[in-house]
This record gives sequence, structure tokens and C-alpha cells, in this order.
Amino acid sequence: MLIYYFLPVTDGRAALQWVVFLLGLGLLIAMIARQVMTQLAAGSDPAVRVNSLLILLYPVVVLFALAYYVIQIRDPTQFAGLATRTDSLYYTVVTLGTVGYGDIHAIGQLARIVTMVQVTFDLVVIGALIAVASSRFQVVAPRRSAQTPPNPSTTE
Repeated sequence: MLIYYFLPVTDGRAALQWVVFLLGLGLLIAMIARQVMTQLAAGSDPAVRVNSLLILLYPVVVLFALAYYVIQIRDPTQFAGLATRTDSLYYTVVTLGTVGYGDIHAIGQLARIVTMVQVTFDLVVIGALIAVASSRFQVVAPRRSAQTPPNPSTTE
């Protein structure tokens, strides 16, 4: 969070900021794909946890929050209600949760495009988390039930 709040984003060229955003997005996609593959290849290895995928959500939130903030700085007509970094972070988390309170919303075409990219990205990430979690459950649950001794009060 300190990086998010203190990273200077108001200086620089718009083209460079877009390149950084797209590179960051590409890096996040690669990191998430790598984690999903690690999770799926782990089988019943308890050392590999779904939590490692959840940790990847933090950079996703920071990347999109910074993108929204930069968009609003460059063109204040892109969002209604977004004025600060905290507003941008709030909008990102609300969009990630698919809640959409409506107090901050995209007005401009660029803001809507980036929001659609985030929603699509979030759905893919959440879908991957669910797929990995369910595959891990299918591996771990039968193992645990096989290790559980029978309850003597239920046997006849």
C-alpha cells in the first residue's frame, strides 16, 4: 500500500504510462498462469496452497487502481466521483467484488474500456482460483476421509 500511495504517477508521458500498464498487466497474467500451473501440478502436495494465488490479487488491485487514478488525472471527465488515490483504490476493490455501489463510476470511453478489462481479468482470475481450489479439494478430501478412523459409536 505504501508503494501505491507514494509512487509518483503524475509526471511522465501518457504513452509511457500505458506501456507500463500493459507490461504490468502482461506480467500479472504470466504470474497468475504460472501459479495456476503450479497449483494444478502439485497434486496432493500440502506445501502448495491456494493462498499463493490469493496473494497475486494485491498487485492486480494496485495496478488497476493506479491506472484509474492516472486516467482521472489526465482527463477528469472519465469518472464521476473519483478524485483521490483512495477513491481509485475503492473503485478497484468494488469492481473486483462486482458490487458496484454507483457512487464512483466510469463515464468516459477510456475509463469504461479499462474497467471492462479489469472485470474480464477479475473473472478469469476468480475462475482460476475456483478451478484450482476445487481440484485441490478433490485431491485432499478423499485422502483425509481415508485417514479418518471410523467412529465406534456409529458402527454396529
